[in-house]
Amino acid sequence: MALDADTRAQLIEQVRRFVRETCVPLEARIAEDDSVPGDVIAGMRSLGLFGLSIPEAYGGLGLSMEEEVLVAFELGQTSPAFRSVIGTNVGIGSQGVVMFGTEEQKREWLPRLASGEVIASFALTEPNAGSDAASVRTTAIRDGDDYVVNGTKRFITNANRAGMFTLMARTDPSRKGASGISAFIVPATTKGISIGKPERKMGQQGAHICDVIFENARVPARLRLGAEGEGFKVAMRVLDRGRLHISAVCVGVAERLIRECVRYAREREQFGQKIGEFQLIQAMLADSRTEAYAARCMVLDAARKRDAGENVTAEAAASKYFASEMVGRVADRAVQIFGGAGYVADYGIERFYRDVRIFRIYEGTSQIQQLVIARSLLRGDE
Repeated sequence: MALDADTRAQLIEQVRRFVRETCVPLEARIAEDDSVPGDVIAGMRSLGLFGLSIPEAYGGLGLSMEEEVLVAFELGQTSPAFRSVIGTNVGIGSQGVVMFGTEEQKREWLPRLASGEVIASFALTEPNAGSDAASVRTTAIRDGDDYVVNGTKRFITNANRAGMFTLMARTDPSRKGASGISAFIVPATTKGISIGKPERKMGQQGAHICDVIFENARVPARLRLGAEGEGFKVAMRVLDRGRLHISAVCVGVAERLIRECVRYAREREQFGQKIGEFQLIQAMLADSRTEAYAARCMVLDAARKRDAGENVTAEAAASKYFASEMVGRVADRAVQIFGGAGYVADYGIERFYRDVRIFRIYEGTSQIQQLVIARSLLRGDE
């Protein structure tokens, strides 16, 4: 159920103030320390940010998709590492339970995810299964009342902080492709799970990704999500919502960068005048504003369609494709407008330039989004 107008406005204003007063001043420190401070995470908990998409009946805010992207626009106005703290609980880590969980599973896990007591991670990607998600090799073989899980997951966001994993594993090794994959809730305390060290990354310091290794880890059958063989369906449904969320974050980052560029163009002087008076600088500002506005409209339109019960797989893919590519172009123009200052760390522009590069890769690369869109057209979905 959507919030009333006053409650929605109040929530967005609270998030906006939190981002600008708490997060923005800490951006350089987060990048240097590769860690988000505990008091900031506590602030996120108090705002209910971990439970944005979790139904009210289980302790969350139960936001509609439109409301979630409006919040994500605000969260994108600072370093993406902050949003990553809550991102898996809001999206890919929790939504499998929300959409496919039994009542028992929901009551056991969702209240703790909504409060931030437990961090969720989405364990799909493997060393040899990234974009080709149907090639998952991790196995979950039934043994009495348990499944025995073996395999390695790679680049798993928040794995080193996770209290549970939404795991995709092959329950029928004889069946190739998507049909042999099932989904599971796996407590991080399960014997046989080990976590690799956080990867050193190009950007988004403070947001961690790690390998997750399963060695004869026994998972109770009652923790399977949906029926055997429905894992790929679970993953794709979860990703539709996640892609809209990421698209909205891309819009927020772009809008932040545009503000920084406008401020700098008004202050910086060359050839005896403000650089904002030069038409080629104005062209870069105009292109950035136009593309960010287009992306915002796309995301809101797709979110509203999803809230109306429509299938938005193609629209989510189109939004994610356009918005993630867009923010890369905006970040590149920002470096150009700032010139040498954009290339050094003090101004933070080079950090955003590195941070946004991953948006074109995770939750489906740009090339995967192109395939989703094209196949939808060829099937006659439009």
